[in-house]
Amino acid sequence: MTRKLVMLMLIGLMTWMHPAGHAAAFSPQVIQRGAVGDDVIELQARLQYLGFYNGKIDGVFGWHTYWALRNFQYEYGLPVDGLAGAETKRKLVNASKYYESFVKEQIRQGNEFTHYGGIPLSQQVKKRGGGGRRTVKTTASNVPKGFSQNDIRLMANAVYGEARGEPYIGQVAVAAVILNRIEHPSFPDTVAGVIFQPGAFTAVADGQIWLTPNETAKKAVLDAINGWDPTDGAIYYFNPATATSAWIWSRPQIKRIGNHIFCK
Repeated sequence: MTRKLVMLMLIGLMTWMHPAGHAAAFSPQVIQRGAVGDDVIELQARLQYLGFYNGKIDGVFGWHTYWALRNFQYEYGLPVDGLAGAETKRKLVNASKYYESFVKEQIRQGNEFTHYGGIPLSQQVKKRGGGGRRTVKTTASNVPKGFSQNDIRLMANAVYGEARGEPYIGQVAVAAVILNRIEHPSFPDTVAGVIFQPGAFTAVADGQIWLTPNETAKKAVLDAINGWDPTDGAIYYFNPATATSAWIWSRPQIKRIGNHIFCK
């Protein structure tokens, strides 16, 4: 076999593996919780590009990445299993962009950065300066107070699943409890972490978290994010007509709104 023929075969193989204008996307393996490495970096970056993931892009597939992936799958009509298989990866690649060199360079330099779509990359990180490393974390421009669109969607799902039969103020109150838990040291510090904490919300346990929320639930979430807390700082609530836990009855009660009692 001539040297020229070998070179032509190699070029053909490289073209097949990396078509012109397209970066290689993922490896063939299924990506799942506990995985680490380049596939997870790409997964996190693409989920963040679309607004589903607002954690650190670090190549570690933990719970935050897991729930972001499940929410992506739900929104895009895929089986909701938290596994990045062939179809999920294909949908991600078609719906997002991945600037691999940018992402990996920021990780290599130890920079804090984001990878949201629609925002120039230069605005998503600040490199090392004379006074030490300064970083800027940004989110999509239409997201209030640093909450991603995924956070807002997930909170709306929770409000709708938990309180769609409550008066509007009661729906805002449920959203406010989620936010109060994020700020409380006894709870996870992310929307997904609070909502999916085991045993925290009935709507998660019975599957109503995946019902499509209406505009009222979405508006209630935005009102809570913008500072309305009808509960005066509550971190628990329960329905006295159905509650069977002696523990929840022992919590200091703040007030009743609709069918729920809100507690400290």
